[in-house]
Amino acid sequence: MKKMIAGDEYAEYYQTYVSLVPEGDIIQVLTDQMKETVGITSMLNDEQLSYRYAKGKWSIKEVIGHITDTERIMSYRLLSIARGETTSLPGYDENAYVEEAGFDDIPVRDLLENFVSVRLSTIQLIKSLSKKALERKGTANGHAVTTRALMMIIAGHEIHHRNIIIERYLTKN
Repeated sequence: MKKMIAGDEYAEYYQTYVSLVPEGDIIQVLTDQMKETVGITSMLNDEQLSYRYAKGKWSIKEVIGHITDTERIMSYRLLSIARGETTSLPGYDENAYVEEAGFDDIPVRDLLENFVSVRLSTIQLIKSLSKKALERKGTANGHAVTTRALMMIIAGHEIHHRNIIIERYLTKN
């Protein structure tokens, strides 16, 4: 799937995410990711889930919530553009969303159930899209983006944050 995405299909700041996505069937990539993220985070205790590797950084619970919120937003963009929306879709302030959500007060089981339900919904949406819908371009957060690129951004965003969880949270001294 990655080779089908051109650089003009998304804003430059998404390149980090897109570059992380392995080639292959995006449905399989998203399914495998979901299992990996749930597997890694469901085994953590409360102390690990609340750990912040630096002052002002999110806890693992907040990272899980952020991944889910962002996927929900990106999936909405994907749906809107796939259906031919011509209105520019708004951006969002990820820090404000995390601050308002209270993810640290939600049991990890519930956070992961929410993540899985959002991911399964995203997968069903992608499966339902026609070739024409997958080629549509719209505007989100002031930048042109295609539905294909949004699928890659969703996948890459999760990989990015899962890598951070592994590197900065789970390998703490």
